[in-house]
Amino acid sequence: MPPIGVAEYYAGKSIFITGATGFMGKVLVEKFLRCCPELKTLYILIRKKKGQSAERRLDDLMECRVFEKLLKENPKAFYKIKLISGDILEEGLGMSISDTEELERECQIVFNNAACVRFDLPLREAMKFNTIGLLRVLKLAERMTKLEAFVHVSTAFCHDELEVVEEKMYPSKHNPMDVIDSLKWMDDEILNACQATIIKPYPNTYGYSKCLAEQVLADFAGKFPIALARPSIVLPAVKEPIPGWVDNINGPSGVIYAASRGVLHSMYCKDSTKIDTMPVDIAINGFILLAYIIGLERPKDIRVCNLTQSGVKEITWVECSNLWSKYLKEYPLSYSLWYPVAKGKNYKIEHQIDAFFTHILPAYFIDLILFLLGQKTFMINVIKRLTHGLEILEYYNTRNWNFKNDYFMSLQKKITKEEREVFYTDLHAVDVEDFMKNYVKGIREFYCKEDLSTLPKAKKLYRRLYYLHVVTISLIYVIYLYLIYYIYMKLF
Repeated sequence: MPPIGVAEYYAGKSIFITGATGFMGKVLVEKFLRCCPELKTLYILIRKKKGQSAERRLDDLMECRVFEKLLKENPKAFYKIKLISGDILEEGLGMSISDTEELERECQIVFNNAACVRFDLPLREAMKFNTIGLLRVLKLAERMTKLEAFVHVSTAFCHDELEVVEEKMYPSKHNPMDVIDSLKWMDDEILNACQATIIKPYPNTYGYSKCLAEQVLADFAGKFPIALARPSIVLPAVKEPIPGWVDNINGPSGVIYAASRGVLHSMYCKDSTKIDTMPVDIAINGFILLAYIIGLERPKDIRVCNLTQSGVKEITWVECSNLWSKYLKEYPLSYSLWYPVAKGKNYKIEHQIDAFFTHILPAYFIDLILFLLGQKTFMINVIKRLTHGLEILEYYNTRNWNFKNDYFMSLQKKITKEEREVFYTDLHAVDVEDFMKNYVKGIREFYCKEDLSTLPKAKKLYRRLYYLHVVTISLIYVIYLYLIYYIYMKLF
């Protein structure tokens, strides 16, 4: 057991966080401010975006519901935040000289959480966000005179060529510096033509660029204590800051959202395929414990931690779908295009046939009606985006992944019983049914921003859509049987 506790270790520390405005970043900031009240300063890097200044974006961040509990318990904690205006896409992170010098002088812990999770980014853009951005943060960390711990957030899905991903470093297919140098002279036309060959066996630029980022990290081993965190698919919170809290519809959340709106009805997904996910609050607790441990132990090697549920709380996509259907009845959305019913298909051709009749034909029919009424059409574009998203996910939801996670599972043994209640990472304690209930409710409440007062009306619509669905399906079967009868009578 370490000589001091987690909160005690962070007391008086100055922490630098990139990606603080993202899904995980918000939870990390909130957790530190609420559970490590004696920390000195929380430096957060925020860039200008869509015409908003970094200061305006910080104000918006503080108004997020993720901070509700903290605002009630300890509003003065927000004074510990110091905004660093900058951007990982710029040289020197786009920071001022004074901010750079202050970080070099004062910062003791770095969490590099900045990344772009879009799977379909062009290679050049993915490299800028996920690989070159890390290199810039590492170069800054190298100049920090008090640095005790550097935690880089990667992904469990960045070594696709392996059957089993262990908690260790792996060499990348290419030298990241060679790839970075090639981006300087290769134009977009050549790069796009070569992209599929360059990133192979990765199905997208996200996994490839994150893999190269790990190799960049490896080149800094021994210079300061480093931990590599590889979370699997990050989902809403189990408990904190609010059960079910989520602010995006990436990955499985997008599937659940589209299905709940009555847009998605079919997806290619084998019955036996398991989904490896990680609640955001458990992931964040893991990050905090990793920095705490390496900050005390000061290892020369890079500590690798797969924050995954392999072998613990395994659930298939089909089981997840059944739980979604069960709890959507309790928390339906206020409007849906059709009755929410979505099924996984074991065979791709089966999914394609179903999608043609339940996705494509209805989209053309709806847009035709809108066109005839003089209204703006939109449904075909929605279905195109949905189809593209499903094709991206297909690689992940038709394959079982094996991630070793012994080090992650051991984190709870390194802290006291009391601290396990605060910085919990025990997946065995997660009730899957309760989690899925809060998941469905959370998408409704936090992403769709529908409060509980709208539930009676939503449930009424849900029932009406169900009756309409039953009547429509019954009519289709009647017509189908009639056609069979008609053809039979004509032939015989």
